Amino acid sequence: MTESTAPAGDPGVLRDRARTALLTARDRTSLLTDCVQEGELTAQVSPLMSPLVWDLAHIGNQEEQWLLRAVAGRAAMRPEIDPLYDAFEHPRAERPALPLLPPAEARAYAAEVRGRALDVLDSAPLHGSPLTDAGFAFGMIAQHEQQHDETMLITHQLRTGPVVLTAPDPEPAARFTGPAEVLVPGGPFTMGTSAEPWALDNERPAHHRLVPAFFLDTTPVTNGAYQVFIEDGGYEDPRWWEPRGWDHVRSRGISAPLFWRREGGTWLRRRFGATEPVVAEEPVVHVGWFEADAYARWAGRRLPTETEWEKAARFDPATGRSTRYPWGDADPGPEHANLGQRHLRPAPAGSYPAGESPLGIRQLIGDVWEWTSSGFLPYPGFTAFPYREYSEVFFGGDYKVLRGGSFAVDAVACRGTFRNWDHPIRRQIFSGFRTARDVKPADEAFQEAI
Repeated sequence: MTESTAPAGDPGVLRDRARTALLTARDRTSLLTDCVQEGELTAQVSPLMSPLVWDLAHIGNQEEQWLLRAVAGRAAMRPEIDPLYDAFEHPRAERPALPLLPPAEARAYAAEVRGRALDVLDSAPLHGSPLTDAGFAFGMIAQHEQQHDETMLITHQLRTGPVVLTAPDPEPAARFTGPAEVLVPGGPFTMGTSAEPWALDNERPAHHRLVPAFFLDTTPVTNGAYQVFIEDGGYEDPRWWEPRGWDHVRSRGISAPLFWRREGGTWLRRRFGATEPVVAEEPVVHVGWFEADAYARWAGRRLPTETEWEKAARFDPATGRSTRYPWGDADPGPEHANLGQRHLRPAPAGSYPAGESPLGIRQLIGDVWEWTSSGFLPYPGFTAFPYREYSEVFFGGDYKVLRGGSFAVDAVACRGTFRNWDHPIRRQIFSGFRTARDVKPADEAFQEAI
């Protein structure tokens, strides 16, 4: 029961890794903010989201605070704007009314911070303190920017105007003909990490968990499977719904995933400004936790716990080790997973055989965030670092854990231990799910397995 160790590398390798992560994130930020007119940067398309220009300056402000002030000890460049870009001081719905930096000024500020931060990276020691060890602060900031890039991509999905973002579709995949579910053996495994240098505080520390055997879907639940739930009256039957979820869908008139509508006998969806038929083979996306939970109940199954999900994604039964990713310890490549906004949709269920786990489970990383049944809580021995507001203030609230990342997540902010969380009503996020079930002693497949 050990966890794998991430590749360490010498200081030059670490600096190159950090520089690449920062530049990759900034290229994506530029793509997401340069593709619309300035008026659209300052507009708020939904009270759930910030104006894009707020995200842009917030990215720069966080980078200044942590890399220029905390790491390099430099004086604040624009201390008067710190309160404007404090995410906890101003809810998203209120941000358009703030005296935000206009687009040109926000771009110039973020660019100046980035130039100075790269200079700091060239000379800063990458050891000697938890903030600088293995370049943690630089990795944290790259992850922070990529997380906001995903948020900005969600904002673009919520826009109703013409298409402004394009990307090639995933490669066509042969129809998946493998088993519908896989047995995950019971026993101990190492959850979380103490070895991943850029892991965030809620992923730490590594600790042992004992997990009974269970069955897990081989692939995420597809649009086609979800349509059967709809056609069977899934949104009309309170038997399948947690009471708060039933009240929510009834009061909001929800009867399908967000962005779906029906014309005649055809389901259509809006995707980044364009309307298209729903693709049956793709993992369902834009469903909230209440919907995922209701589907699982209707199917006679349940959502996996967060612990079950991570064991399925990391445990190698041949060695007893917890690996960094389902396929092993190597960083994600395009053959492993649909990540990094390389595409603007999930790949068909069963894609990426090179990314499957030793048990044969596919698409645990990328494509869609996967809801679990677990609330967001700290691991034993948790320590907030480097600030309480990243994780600690959310523990124990009305949040459900999501795992695995989506097509909108960059590899730097996605790994087998990475934890995301959101309210169970949230549907604008790129969220889907897979289901699980308990093992019964009389189960024929279980008897064969043992």
